[in-house]
Amino acid sequence: MSLANGRPYLAIPGPSVMPDAVLRAMHAASPNIYEGDLPEMVAGIVPDLRRVARTDGHVAMYIANGHGAWEAALSNTVAAGEAVLVPSTGRFGIGWADTATGMGIDATVIDFGRKAPIDLDRVADALKADTDHKFRAVLVQHVDTSSSVRNDIAGVRQVLDDTGHPALLMVDCIASLACDVFEMDAWGADVMVAASQKGLMVPPGLGFVFYNDRAAAQRARMPRVTRYWDWATRSDPEMFYQYFQGTAPTHHLMGLRASLDMIHAEGIEAVWNRHAVLARAIWAACDAWGQEGPLRLNIADPAQRSHAVTALRVGAPYGSKLRAWTASNTGVVLGIGLGMSEDGDADGTGFFRFGHMGHVNAHMILGLLGAVEAGFIALDIPHGAGGLSAAAAVISQA
Repeated sequence: MSLANGRPYLAIPGPSVMPDAVLRAMHAASPNIYEGDLPEMVAGIVPDLRRVARTDGHVAMYIANGHGAWEAALSNTVAAGEAVLVPSTGRFGIGWADTATGMGIDATVIDFGRKAPIDLDRVADALKADTDHKFRAVLVQHVDTSSSVRNDIAGVRQVLDDTGHPALLMVDCIASLACDVFEMDAWGADVMVAASQKGLMVPPGLGFVFYNDRAAAQRARMPRVTRYWDWATRSDPEMFYQYFQGTAPTHHLMGLRASLDMIHAEGIEAVWNRHAVLARAIWAACDAWGQEGPLRLNIADPAQRSHAVTALRVGAPYGSKLRAWTASNTGVVLGIGLGMSEDGDADGTGFFRFGHMGHVNAHMILGLLGAVEAGFIALDIPHGAGGLSAAAAVISQA
């Protein structure tokens, strides 16, 4: 007998839970990819993506995951032999830097560890030291999915402006788009990358690059951009196939249309607020549990935490044991401690993560927290009382 039988809950930080409306939209026969409903639908998707990103800029869509979007953004703006600055706050900052290195780009990493956001003063020092303006771009995670830290994007733009450095500000919003507040134009981001499988609630497979005219000008001086990654034709295609340099990801687009309809029906500000309240409920439960046990939120300051993902430390090997127990006994799948380690826990078995992005509501989060508390009891993991009550109090006051 297992209490996990029934509908499972994938509480990892992407792929996120897919709404029934998205699944229904994708359950369709293959459409004509040359004319008719599909091209017309995509023409409407583009302005709706701009609304979510809060930009009047350009949108390029790729059949790719987030790593593909990283490479697409770099391919259009930074040539081999040129340089970028990467302030890193977790595994995915390091990952974007590694993508650049693989393209022959000189990536200078400022590693801020996994428990704190970017130190703007250190970024300013690095930019001031670059008197020859070799850095063509600064690559920043809005939210690093591994550490769950949220960085101050407007602050990075201010540093660039104050130092007079011409580098593009390129932002990874793969974990945060349609979850955490993000204002591409108001905050001064030149390029933003995202993907379909998190806040946009669509299966993995679509990557997006949003960019402004300043970034387009940098694309124009590039010596070459490969046909597939070139955003120029994708964002302003003469023929529909140029959106994707070939066959369109038809059913992903059908799902995306449904998810954008859901986001705009709720309103992006309401979406942001829902994520914020549910995140605070999770943090309240964790604070209560941590009063008499080893559980700790990875990011100490609530103002620096993502509203889409929460990384936690409970000590090795409790993290892995808890994940195994909740999956097999409750049907709740928690995220691994990706890229997280510490002394005595080199493989991150003492960490786990909650994904609370996209199609989540109060009863799902309370169920998630109840499953975790049951795991604490079953595994004899020390914890304080009142976690569920603390979360319920946050939700009751929303």
